[in-house]
Amino acid sequence: MFWRMISGALFRQKGKMLMIAFTVALGASLATAMLDVMLDVGDKVNQELKTYGANINVMPKGASLLDDLYGVEEGAGVSNQYLKEEELGRIKTIFWAFNIVDFAPYLDANVDVQLHSNAGSVTAASGTSTETSVSSGGSTSSGGSANVASGTAGVELVGTWFSHHLELPTGESLDTGIKNMKSWWDVSGEWPRDDQPTSALVGSILASQKGIDVGDTLTASTQGRQQDFTVVGIFNAGGEEDEQVYVPLLAVQQLTGRAGLVSSVEVSALTTPDNELSRRAAQNPKSLSIKEWETWYCTAYVSAISYQIEEVITDSVAKPIRQVAESEGAILEKTQLLMLLITVLSLVGAALGISNLITASVMERSREIGLLKALGAHNLPISWLVLAEILITAVVGGVAGYFAGIGFAQIIGHSVFGSAIDVKPMVIPLVAVLIFVVTLAGSIPSIRLLLRLRPAEVLHGR
Repeated sequence: MFWRMISGALFRQKGKMLMIAFTVALGASLATAMLDVMLDVGDKVNQELKTYGANINVMPKGASLLDDLYGVEEGAGVSNQYLKEEELGRIKTIFWAFNIVDFAPYLDANVDVQLHSNAGSVTAASGTSTETSVSSGGSTSSGGSANVASGTAGVELVGTWFSHHLELPTGESLDTGIKNMKSWWDVSGEWPRDDQPTSALVGSILASQKGIDVGDTLTASTQGRQQDFTVVGIFNAGGEEDEQVYVPLLAVQQLTGRAGLVSSVEVSALTTPDNELSRRAAQNPKSLSIKEWETWYCTAYVSAISYQIEEVITDSVAKPIRQVAESEGAILEKTQLLMLLITVLSLVGAALGISNLITASVMERSREIGLLKALGAHNLPISWLVLAEILITAVVGGVAGYFAGIGFAQIIGHSVFGSAIDVKPMVIPLVAVLIFVVTLAGSIPSIRLLLRLRPAEVLHGR
C-alpha cells in the first residue's frame, strides 16, 4: 500500500517531481564538477605555473654562503666553487623524482664580444673579464676591420642546456632544458641546439643596443681564449636576461676551461603549499621529531624536495625561490577556495529550489493529507511518505547530475588547463551525502507545514 501511494503521487505530480529532479541534478552536476576540479586542480595549477619558470635554485655551498653573508650572487666571479655536470641526472632519482618537471644548469662568463654583421663590418663591445683562465682552448675568430665602442661594459655569456637529452642512472632518459622551462620567452628566429655549440641566443636589449641580428657572428673572448658564435635567435624575456647571450653549456665550459662544471642549476618542481611543518623543517630539519620528519620528507613540500636534491648533489645548497613557491601556494589555495564556494552556493540554491517545490506540492495535496489524518494516519508515516517520494526523485536527479558534472569537469579542464580532469572515485560518496543533506534540508519547511495541517480545516476548504 505504501509503495502504491508513492508511485501514485509520483505520476500524479510528475511535472513538479521532474522539476525537483532537475533542481537536484543541477546542484549535483555543479558539485561534481567543482569537486573533481578542486581535487585535481593542484597538479593542473602547478603544471600551468611551471611554464613560468623554476621554483628551486641549486648552487655550490661556497657561492650560497657568499650570497647569504654579503649578497654576492653566483656568477659574480667571486666564488670558484662549482657543481659537477655529471651529477645532475641524480636530481631525477630522489624520492619525489616524478615531481621534477624540468631543470637546467648554468655557467656564466663575463666576456668581450665582437660583432661580425652580415655585411662583413665588425664592431666590438669591450669590457673587463672576471673569469680566470685554466687551460687553453677555443677557436680563433675570423678577421675583419673592427670599430671598438669604448666605455661599453662586458657582456655576460651564459652557457646552459636548451633541450638536452640526458641518460639517467635509473636507465631512463629525458629531454630537459630552458626551452621548456622558459617557454614564455618570445624568440625571434630559432632556439639553439645543444649539439651545435657555436649557436647563440641574444637578449633583445643587447641586440638593440649593439645592432645584432639573426645570422650575425659574435666572437666572444676572455683571458686569451675566443670562440665564434652564430646568432640563431633573439629573445625577449622581460628581465635582466635580455642583456645576456645564451649559448650551449659545452661552449662556455671550453671557453673558460671549466669542463664538466656548472655554477648553478634551476629546478622546476610540482610542490605542495607550505604549512607550519614545512616552514619549521625549512629552518632546521633536525628540530623535527621522527614522525614529523617522515611526514615532511614524504610530502612534496618545496623544502623537502630541496633537501633531497642536496642529498644527491655534492656540496650543494638547494634554495626555494620563495616568491615563486609562495605564489604557487597562494594561487592554489584561492583557486580551491573558489571551487568550494561555488559548490556550497550551488547546493544552497538547490536546497532553496527543492524547498519551494516540495512546499507547493504539499499545499496542492493538502486535502489528500487531511483525509489521511482523518482516517487515523499519524504525522510520522505521512512524513515518511512525502520524504520517500522526494528521496526517490533526488536519487534520479543525483545520478543524472553526477554524469552531467563529469562532462562539465572535462569542459573546464580542456578550456582552462588544456587537459582532461581525472575523475575521482571519492567524489561519488561525497556528492551522495551532500545531495541527501540538501534534500533533507529542503524538505524541512514542507514537513513543518504538513505537521501543522488540521484535517477538519483542510477538508472544509480552510
